[in-house]
Amino acid sequence: MKWEGNRQSDNVEDRRSGGGGGFIGGRSIGIGTVVIALIGWGVFGINPLTTIGVLSGGGEPQVQQQGPASAPPAGDRQAAFVSTVLASTEDVWGQIFRQGGAQYRAPKLVLFRGATPTACGTGQSAMGPFYCPGDHKVYLDMGFFDTMSRQLGAPGEFARAYVIAHEVGHHVQALLGTTAKIDSMRGRVSQRDQNQLSVRLELQADCYAGVWANHSQQARQWLDQGDIESAINAAEQIGDDTLQRQQTGTVRPDAFTHGSSAQRVRWFTQGFKTGSVQSCDTFGAQAP
Repeated sequence: MKWEGNRQSDNVEDRRSGGGGGFIGGRSIGIGTVVIALIGWGVFGINPLTTIGVLSGGGEPQVQQQGPASAPPAGDRQAAFVSTVLASTEDVWGQIFRQGGAQYRAPKLVLFRGATPTACGTGQSAMGPFYCPGDHKVYLDMGFFDTMSRQLGAPGEFARAYVIAHEVGHHVQALLGTTAKIDSMRGRVSQRDQNQLSVRLELQADCYAGVWANHSQQARQWLDQGDIESAINAAEQIGDDTLQRQQTGTVRPDAFTHGSSAQRVRWFTQGFKTGSVQSCDTFGAQAP
């Protein structure tokens, strides 16, 4: 992937030198809560931030104040890569929104280590990258990239770019009102139906990542042979069925929240081949 020398985004906050911590609902979050949340994530397919919010008493999250965030230091190659990919998502989605008569509001991307406060609760590295619609920020501990390569069998720079683009896809959903619409159904449908809605939301973010890949390649011609295959492999390795099989030895489709490996590959490929947002209607598809 020929990313060096391209524009880097200014929307990157570097919290890696600061401490973690944070509050939700006025209460501090301890390690016990986080462990329960991660068990719920791995075994039952429950979003860890949702679990943390419930265990903390719910309510409007209160985020611990921090000092001004700094930009990543010069010479940090990994941070430069992340900033370059984020800049590309800004360019692509800015153009797509303008063509639709709207203005794109770019998200911030926060680099952290260990834990960090967010408007959705205390973010933990073990959760992997995530997007918080409460503050319109993507959170990333870059140690996850090592996990992708060494534990999940998903190496490659474009595999990492796919992960970033997927989280930005969630930001696009927030801007379009899709996320709020799905969240409004919580408590009105069964847990199984809620999981199915979550799957469709995640698969749409995969498709949006594919749309970004299509447009970014047209604009920059920066992909090398095998780059798209590495992104497809990443989508396959983080499918719910693959992760469940690795963690528990069994597969529980009713607990899927992100989609199977085959589904994630299919929707990313759909977005990449068409380059069309309209092709990403996972909610209108009879079977995602």
